[in-house]
Amino acid sequence: MNNYKTVFFAIGVLLIILGTFMIIPLFLQFTYGEENKSFLSSTTITIFMGILLVLTNLEENRKLNLQNAFLLTALSWLSVAIFGCIPFLLSDLNLSIVDSFFESMSGITTTGATIITNLDDAPKSILVWRAILQWLGGIGIIVMAITMLPLLNIGGMQLFRVEGSETAEKILPKTREITLVISIIYITLTFFCGIAYWLVGMNIFDSVAHSMTTIATGGFSTYSNSIGYFQNPKIEIISIIFIILGSLPFIAYLKFIKGDKKIFFKDSQIKGLIYILIISVLLMFVYLTLNNNQEYSALNNLRISAFNVVSILSGTGYVTSDFGLWGKFPLIFFLFLMFIGGCAGSTTCGIKIFRFQILASFILVQIKKLVYPHGIFSIKYNKEKITNTFIYSIMTFIFLYFFIFFILTALLSLNGLDFVTALSGSASAISNVGPGLGDVIGPNGNYSDLPSFSKLILSFGMLLGRLELFAVLVLFFPSFWRN
Repeated sequence: MNNYKTVFFAIGVLLIILGTFMIIPLFLQFTYGEENKSFLSSTTITIFMGILLVLTNLEENRKLNLQNAFLLTALSWLSVAIFGCIPFLLSDLNLSIVDSFFESMSGITTTGATIITNLDDAPKSILVWRAILQWLGGIGIIVMAITMLPLLNIGGMQLFRVEGSETAEKILPKTREITLVISIIYITLTFFCGIAYWLVGMNIFDSVAHSMTTIATGGFSTYSNSIGYFQNPKIEIISIIFIILGSLPFIAYLKFIKGDKKIFFKDSQIKGLIYILIISVLLMFVYLTLNNNQEYSALNNLRISAFNVVSILSGTGYVTSDFGLWGKFPLIFFLFLMFIGGCAGSTTCGIKIFRFQILASFILVQIKKLVYPHGIFSIKYNKEKITNTFIYSIMTFIFLYFFIFFILTALLSLNGLDFVTALSGSASAISNVGPGLGDVIGPNGNYSDLPSFSKLILSFGMLLGRLELFAVLVLFFPSFWRN
């Protein structure tokens, strides 16, 4: 058990932080005169358990080996989701344990899928707590993607290893340093996003809540109609700008601060993101112009196309209208965008752009070898040579990603869901997008009517997708514990 003291100590610290953030909605409960004081009990339980874990796992020299690092990665997210669901369970929304856990897991993984049917009348404290969960999940995944996942050599994430964090023993002090800098950047972006929302028409409450879920690319809104509730093109433009800022790799922000002023113009991931966005927006714009939205001006069609493409590609999941009514092409196209996702080291989700870029380079090299059998070709990414082992890691990740996606789809189908709901629900969960396709979980629906088993399956899919699959799956192998 002593080998895991550092793991439980770290989880205790996370619970104390989580419980401290619960004080914010507790304050709102008193401010808005809400009769239910669920957050008083929630914050007490969470902080108490956090302090208990910290005090019972004190050690002078806290270290992590590789096994501990995997365990901490999975348990930290699971623990936060479990304790984060307490406010939902104790609220007046009459949510079951499964529904409360689903909402909490959706929040902390920045998925944005919800089971709350009428957000417009939901307590302000609950709405803010949903936003806080996504905001914390956003910064959590950034820190993990820059420090922990490269260390674990998961699906090519070792490409983004930060200098000075080559071993598990060094990860704790490096994490503290990186977390501080990233937190400042993250809070700054959130602040300016909130100010921008307020200036273009949102009230203070909505601007604060939406700024947190925008930067986190989470998609939780304070209204059932999401951003579409406001019917304000300026708000949609602000959303587009700050979703893109949240979709950029935060390691690029770190390099910019350290003096690399051209990093945003030379980073391969950022350039790939911009190219995909431009091509996707133009495709959707042409489609809408020719088919569905001829009554709107070209500028409106362009804005609608840009908003939905950015929202789906980044995994944010904000909606302004039911794109399921636009025809078959948008459904297939958005499903494709769900899988791509954004940049590694950002708050976005999906397979990630860098993996597709390296896979495309690998395919191109194989074609060249057919033409020039005796030629010698190497693959480079951001001027760094890519080894075959690295490429095999990426290919394994992509294969496993789709394999798990099909398993999730099959399980949901066995539980009675129709094909579109099962397919898009699985894609939405593992890609951490939020809204699915179809009448049930589409832009105008939610996940409340799904069976409890389906909600648990989707919750597990959200965790797998957020933690890059291997960080969770490896825990189920007996050989992992023996070694």
